Amino acid sequence: MTAETTPISAEADDGGSLRIGRMGEREFTVMVAMTMALTALAIDSILPAFGAIRENFDLAPDSTAAARIVTFFFLGLASGQWVYGPMADHFGRKVVLHTGMTIYALGAIFSALAPSLGWVLVGRFIWGLGGAGTRVVALAIVRDVYEGDRMARTMSFIMSIFIIVPVLAPGIGSLIISVFPFQGVFWFCVVLVALLALWSRRLPETSDPGQRIELRFSPVMAAARHVVGNRITMGYTIAATLLFGSFMSYLASSELIIDDIYHRSALFPLIFGANAALMGLATFSNASIVRRFGAHRVTHSAMVAYPLVALGFVILSRSTGGAPVLPALMVVLALLLGLNAVLMPNMNSIAMEPMGEVAGMASAVIGTVSMAGGALLGASLDRAFDGTVNPLATGFLVLSLAALGVLAWAERWRLAILADPREGISPGVVGEGSGVPS
Repeated sequence: MTAETTPISAEADDGGSLRIGRMGEREFTVMVAMTMALTALAIDSILPAFGAIRENFDLAPDSTAAARIVTFFFLGLASGQWVYGPMADHFGRKVVLHTGMTIYALGAIFSALAPSLGWVLVGRFIWGLGGAGTRVVALAIVRDVYEGDRMARTMSFIMSIFIIVPVLAPGIGSLIISVFPFQGVFWFCVVLVALLALWSRRLPETSDPGQRIELRFSPVMAAARHVVGNRITMGYTIAATLLFGSFMSYLASSELIIDDIYHRSALFPLIFGANAALMGLATFSNASIVRRFGAHRVTHSAMVAYPLVALGFVILSRSTGGAPVLPALMVVLALLLGLNAVLMPNMNSIAMEPMGEVAGMASAVIGTVSMAGGALLGASLDRAFDGTVNPLATGFLVLSLAALGVLAWAERWRLAILADPREGISPGVVGEGSGVPS
C-alpha cells in the first residue's frame, strides 16, 4: 500500500464545480468519508456477533466482556493518533494514510487468527492503531482544504456518507456470521481496506510542503502546546469527548439492552440501523442548517437541547423501572443520537478552526482526547449495566450537562443561541479555488 504525492490543485470545470487534483469534488468527499468510515466498519459490523463471541470463548450469556472488543479498538484508535499527527505534518498526508491502512489490515488479520479473547483484544488494539492513521489524515485533509462554516458543512456531508456504514454494518455482520464464523467479519474488513487503499491512490496530497514540521522534539512539542493552549480547541474537544462517552456507552450496551431487556436480539441489526439512519439524516440536514445559521449558533442551540432531552430519558427510565416500552426508548434515543450527529462534526470543525498550520497535530490531539476519553467513559457506564437502561440514561444526562458547562467556558460564557457573536468572522475556503459540496 504505497502513496503518491501529487500536489493539490483546484480548478473549475465547465459546470462550475470544483475539482481537487484528478478527483472530482464529489469523489473527494466520498473518499474522505469512506476513509473515516473504516473505523465505524471495524466497530459496528462486529456488534451482532457478540453472542457468537460469548459462546465461542465460553462466556456467560449476559457477560459484558465481549464489549471490550469495542473498547480496545478505541484505545488503539486513541493512542495511535499521537504518532500519526506529527508524521502527517512532516511526511504529508498520503504516506501516513497508507501506513495506517496497512496496520489496519494487519490488526484485522491478527484478530481473525487469534486463539483466545485476550489475543483478539490485542489484535483489536493493533487494528485501532491502524484506524488512527485513517482518522487523523481524513480530518487533516478536510482542514487543509476548508475552514470555518464551510468546513462544518463539508464535515456534515462527509459524516452523512460516513453514517451509511453504521446503518449497513450490523446487517452485513449478521449476514456474514449466518454463513461463516464471527471471524468472517474481520476478513471482510481486510478486503474492504485493501480496495479502499487502491482507490485512495487517486487522492491528491493536500498539505503544503512549505509548512511541514520537522520530526524533532522541540517543533513537535511546540505544535502540541499550540493545540493544547488554545481555549476554543481544547474546550470543544473536551465537550465532544464527554458526548462521545455517552455515545460509546450506547454503542457498547445496545446489543445487550435489546437482547437482555427486550429479548429482541433478532431485531438488533434493524433497530441499530434505524438509529444510525436517523443520525445520518440529522448529519446531512446539519449542512443546510449551518449554511443558514452558522456553526456556532447551531452547535450551541443543540448543546442546550441535549441535556433537556437526556432529562426526559431519565424521567422515562425511572418511571418505568428501567425498562420503558421499546418504541418510547427508540424515540428518545433517536433524539439524543440525532443531536449527537449534529454536534460532533460541528464541534470537530470549530476545534480545528484555529489550527490550520498544525492540522495533523491538532487532529491527533483532538482524536486522542476524544477517543480515549470517550472509550473510558463509555466503558465505565457499560460496566454499570444492571439489567435496566437507568445507567445509560443517567450517563447521557450527566455527561451532556458537563459538556454544556465546558462549551460555555470555552466561549467565555457567551453562547450563540439567539445571535452568533462570531458571525461574519468564519472564513470559507482555504486557498483560492477550493469549495464545498452544496
